[in-house]
Amino acid sequence: MIFETVKRITAEQLNVDENTIKMYTAFNRDLEADSLDLFQIIMEIEDEFNIQIEDTDDIITVEDAVKFIKDRIKQE
Repeated sequence: MIFETVKRITAEQLNVDENTIKMYTAFNRDLEADSLDLFQIIMEIEDEFNIQIEDTDDIITVEDAVKFIKDRIKQE
């Protein structure tokens, strides 16, 4: 569920095929997302999951984003 949502948001923001996005996909290296793209993806994730992401430096891959969301949801 979380992965599917992150995948959908990422595909929409970067205008890429959802099927190309895997857990190990890196936003910058694999999807060529720049800092503005990543910012927009993070904003969408925050809205979708009603969470706050202060430090984005640790979010390199889709899996990083999914793990962060899972951890944040457990804490609340």
